Amino acid sequence: MLNINIDKLKKLDNSTNEAYKRLRTNIQFCGSDVKVIALTSTIPNEGKSSVSFNLAASIAESGKKVIFIDADLRKSVLVGRYKINKAVKGLTHYLSGVNPFDEVVYSTNVDNLNVVFSGPVPPNPAELLGNKYFKSLITMLRRNYDYVIIDTPPIGSVIDAAIVAEQCDGVVLVISSGEISYKLVQKTKMQMEKSNCKILGAVLNKVQVGKGGYYGKYYGKYYGEYGNYGEYGHKNQ
Repeated sequence: MLNINIDKLKKLDNSTNEAYKRLRTNIQFCGSDVKVIALTSTIPNEGKSSVSFNLAASIAESGKKVIFIDADLRKSVLVGRYKINKAVKGLTHYLSGVNPFDEVVYSTNVDNLNVVFSGPVPPNPAELLGNKYFKSLITMLRRNYDYVIIDTPPIGSVIDAAIVAEQCDGVVLVISSGEISYKLVQKTKMQMEKSNCKILGAVLNKVQVGKGGYYGKYYGKYYGEYGNYGEYGHKNQ
């Protein structure tokens, strides 16, 4: 298996790490039969890629064997965000039959964490995610890992997340505080329910916090410092 160094992961501060530990614990309390988990959002820029990747790292650091799958085939930001300093093969290469799985999976400098990046943007992302190769991949990963964490595109933009969720045990919605209406979140929830995948819960992201109080003590950095993610298809997500 190829190895890759993820430079930015170790820069999370204590309060951020504590928040991810709490999220990790909530995921584990969902039950031993919940192993394959997708994360999505309603619209771009809600922070789902950061949440999903750091959740995978946090679970791995607890001693569980984890693989992170970047299934945002339309516009991934992870290679740039985590300062990957080499060209990588990705999920697109595997699903299109160009490369076998052992050429697209990477071990990392985080113990117990393997990753599969998205690869180049294909002309048919939804079709690739719905093909037999993706289904057989998830079946294989269930046998070999304790947890499979999958980052997907925003469900309010494209249908890919619902396609992926059909193969998952649960889905987590990442919601940006103050940017998404209740009505729109309910629409997203109904869209995901059509995939027959259990909604495990939601992560409220980018909450404005004060100096005091429960959220100020435990969640200030976690919710407050994801910043601006730019436009979908251009900078960050």
